[in-house]
Amino acid sequence: MTAPVFLVEEGALTGVFPGTVFPLSGPEGRHAVSVRRLRVGEEIVLTDGEGTGAFGTVAAVEGKDRLDVAVTSVRAEPLPEPHITVVQALPKGDRGELAVETMTETGVDAIVPWAASRCITQWKGERAAKSLGKWRATAREAGKQSRRLRFPPVSEQLTTKQVATLLADAAFAAVLHEEGSSDPLATAELPATGNIVLVVGPEGGVSPEELAAFAEAGAKPYRLGPSVLRTSTAGTAATALLLGRTGRWS
Repeated sequence: MTAPVFLVEEGALTGVFPGTVFPLSGPEGRHAVSVRRLRVGEEIVLTDGEGTGAFGTVAAVEGKDRLDVAVTSVRAEPLPEPHITVVQALPKGDRGELAVETMTETGVDAIVPWAASRCITQWKGERAAKSLGKWRATAREAGKQSRRLRFPPVSEQLTTKQVATLLADAAFAAVLHEEGSSDPLATAELPATGNIVLVVGPEGGVSPEELAAFAEAGAKPYRLGPSVLRTSTAGTAATALLLGRTGRWS
């Protein structure tokens, strides 16, 4: 088993170097001590979720919510190239969190919630803030579970017009679409650098008006394969395909 990962505040690892003893407390300290039951000498990783990781061992355990980490090495991961963003239409029920979880575990770099016209689920008012909070919490937990040092940010919900602007600025933009006339994503020409943006539509599909707006922004429709995936799994499958094709999984 690889060492468990715990999240610290942004900037907390600035100035940390081999030989530093770092105190982990609060909710993460409580989870490490009382839930994971880490003991002195066990390996542990601290990350800010922004690409920096401090690797070390537990030096001391205090009470139920604090331990000291003896740092043995520090690593900074560069921004990945090409960068993969998935624009995810809002699924029904808790399938949105499922999509975020599996995409994060697979290796997506950013997630954008999209209010597509055919979405049954709508984020408005307090529900929008609560739902976005759940997606962001899911990305954090999945990032830790999958031992990532760089967690995918989950942006504010975007409109179709805002998504089109995002697509227009991408190095490669694609709309996952099940129509037989769509080109296969497996053979698309991909950039070596820049931002790849994939749009995953809702269960009811992307509307003709949305397809037209995205096409005007430079995003062509592509299909994954002969089967039709649910909106909560299509982004994960596409991310895995691109990570393999771009060499990021090599």
